[in-house]
Amino acid sequence: MCILFIAINQHPDHPLIVCANRDEFYQRPTQAMHSWPTTNDWQLTAGKDLKAGGTWLGIARSDNKINHGIHFSALTNIRDRQAIAANTEREMRSRGELVSMALTPGNDIDFDWLLVNAQDYKPFNLIYQRRDIDDPAMFCFNSREQQQQRLTDGFHAICNGSLNDKWPKMAKGERALEAIVNQHQPLDPDALFAIMQDQSQAPDELLPDTGVGIEWERRLSSIFIQSEDYGTRSTTLLFTHKRGGASLYELTYDQSGQAVSKQEFQFD
Repeated sequence: MCILFIAINQHPDHPLIVCANRDEFYQRPTQAMHSWPTTNDWQLTAGKDLKAGGTWLGIARSDNKINHGIHFSALTNIRDRQAIAANTEREMRSRGELVSMALTPGNDIDFDWLLVNAQDYKPFNLIYQRRDIDDPAMFCFNSREQQQQRLTDGFHAICNGSLNDKWPKMAKGERALEAIVNQHQPLDPDALFAIMQDQSQAPDELLPDTGVGIEWERRLSSIFIQSEDYGTRSTTLLFTHKRGGASLYELTYDQSGQAVSKQEFQFD
């Protein structure tokens, strides 16, 4: 997962709105979003990385009267110059397992756990929610900075740096989402998919320097990425509803950037 735009308590009908693109090498085997088999009251819905078994984004829901509700988690890699230069040979754990762990009861991830265990993974941002139904806060943990921030009411963009970074594509997508949400009209998934399919690249003078070289900085500067071997594999939209429940949409793309499948999930 490479970029997310999030709106919290900005639309009268949807307390949480998430628009997310997952960027990955085309050769990495992937299963589209589906319901995972579980052995408890929680139902996990997410795509799956078939190489390492984790996921980049998912939701868990339960009808249990004691611990009910819908919980969200997602992850972005951090492009870290020092990590690239170090090129460590130590075997690292798959970052995708952090999302499935954050959504699985009994593996409740919190700030203290992340501080201790983040060194076992390559740099990442983890967006996750607490399971305390009295305070369903959403947090972003940055493993490079060893810091965690609560996502306040408003609009947020999270990509491959820090939460507060404003790379051109982050600022552009956040403004586009804000313009749609602030109309306070029924949300049109197609309008939000259009934001996430923007392939316009930023001018060189506005590009960040994350250690991957100018050619890759250019390729990665658009919200929707397309290159010969690497690009946007899927777009996910999540709306929670004020009345309860949520809507979840996924578009998957082929190597040419064309949408090849669309899924929709409605949770009461």
